Amino acid sequence: MIDIKLLRTDPDLVRENIKKKFQDEKLPLVDEVIALDKEYREAVTRCDYLRNQRNVISKRIGMLMGQGKRDEAEATKKEVTAMADEMAALDQRKVELQGEIRKRMLVIPQIIDPSVPIGKDDSENVEIERFGEPLVPDYPIPYHTDIMKKFNGIELDAARDKISGNGFYYLCGDIARLHSAVLSYARDFMIDRGYTYYIPPFMIHSSVVNGVMSFSEMENMMYKIEGEDLYLIGTSEHSMIGKFIDSFLEEDSLPQRLTSYSPCFRKEVGAHGIEERGVYRIHQFEKQEMIIVCKPEDSPRMFDELWKNTVDFFRSLEIPVRTLECCSGDLADLKVKSLDVEAWSPRQQKYFEVGSCSNLGDAQARRLGIRIKSKDKQKGNYFAHTLNNTVVAPPRMLIAFLENHLQADGSVTVPEPLRPYMGGKDHLE
Repeated sequence: MIDIKLLRTDPDLVRENIKKKFQDEKLPLVDEVIALDKEYREAVTRCDYLRNQRNVISKRIGMLMGQGKRDEAEATKKEVTAMADEMAALDQRKVELQGEIRKRMLVIPQIIDPSVPIGKDDSENVEIERFGEPLVPDYPIPYHTDIMKKFNGIELDAARDKISGNGFYYLCGDIARLHSAVLSYARDFMIDRGYTYYIPPFMIHSSVVNGVMSFSEMENMMYKIEGEDLYLIGTSEHSMIGKFIDSFLEEDSLPQRLTSYSPCFRKEVGAHGIEERGVYRIHQFEKQEMIIVCKPEDSPRMFDELWKNTVDFFRSLEIPVRTLECCSGDLADLKVKSLDVEAWSPRQQKYFEVGSCSNLGDAQARRLGIRIKSKDKQKGNYFAHTLNNTVVAPPRMLIAFLENHLQADGSVTVPEPLRPYMGGKDHLE
């Protein structure tokens, strides 16, 4: 959510930003907010005037009564009552106006960083870096679930037909162990880089949901708990940012670097849908996440740190990756800047997304009231910046892992960093 002061002082910047995101249907919101805000401020001014006048006039009532001017005192009382009634009506109108303003402000997109490339959709994202030579082996790479089945490592039919439906799965044996090994290694990888490890709540209130994401994302992603004000999280970022709600952070405590593990639950409503055969797009998965809360001037540097953590993690597991900068039309409304990390698929001979790094500026902080106590009294308290990135999200990451480490004889090599978590195994047969 942007600062309403920006709409008051530079509405053209807000309009231009909306156009850069190819959301022209939102342009009328700018004028609507300006008009509502004008009415709100006029109501505040009128209320302040009436309150001051009422206080002045009220003092006259006792004086008039003391002078025996009862009729004049009664007339003055009526005048004060009328002022009180008008103030009550104005207070009610102010509440209504605040609601209408907020409803529109939540839809107006965040001002994007000047470095973001302009484009309509993800087809216009820009590659900025590659690591590792993409492999195209001279032997066939089976579909990822076929590889898993050769190790008796996945049961899709039982989950789909008997237990939960499409978008769910059983992992078992060495594949399940590999899944857990990747998450354990990711946890320790981030701890070694100075991040504090968390296991957060897996359900959150609607007030947190509304603070961390846009309404359209919520509708397409989140599962609502029937009869309760609770949602299953789609990523631990939601719980981790939510823990700072209505807080004042000391400047010396920043940046706060956090890494969290959680299961994730997603409806996956929309164009992509759910895979019936594979585990690329599913309703349930696990993820290691990283989150940073920092001062505004530090967020560009923190953003670079976050996405490089993911690249370094995949490099350590010998998986070729590339980094794409998301164009303006591919940015969610709360994001200032975003990068996707993609892993190489030897079977498809193309890259696919395995992580997303986002700088949300002060958007979440404004919604949730996350402020920083300033040592400079003239500057005053100010909103923090929040950032997040995926360390790793198996089982999707297992697709890249299995395809890139599958050998001609059907075995799978285990890179050195994972071996301690796999009982010392250097390969799976």
